[in-house]
Amino acid sequence: MAKKIPMRQCVGCGEMKSKKEMMRVLKTADGEIVLDTTGRKNGRGAYLCFSEECLKKARKNHGLERSFKVSIPQEVYDRLEREYREDGSGNEQ
Repeated sequence: MAKKIPMRQCVGCGEMKSKKEMMRVLKTADGEIVLDTTGRKNGRGAYLCFSEECLKKARKNHGLERSFKVSIPQEVYDRLEREYREDGSGNEQ
């Protein structure tokens, strides 16, 4: 029997993809928004495709705000974009 692949929805484009194909954004217990490159940290997670385009869409349509039910300052998006370029850059881990 085939193993079930966990699917997640991108908060940017809305596409369903496997967890491995996506970047996890995390809201920690103390309310900080960070990139979870391991996918194993504790906290509420939202998923984005490995493309800056999806991060821009999520910023525009407030996808992360909806997922985390908090307002997210622009600096956080700017930091996520920087981290995205360093970590994600379209490559799978």
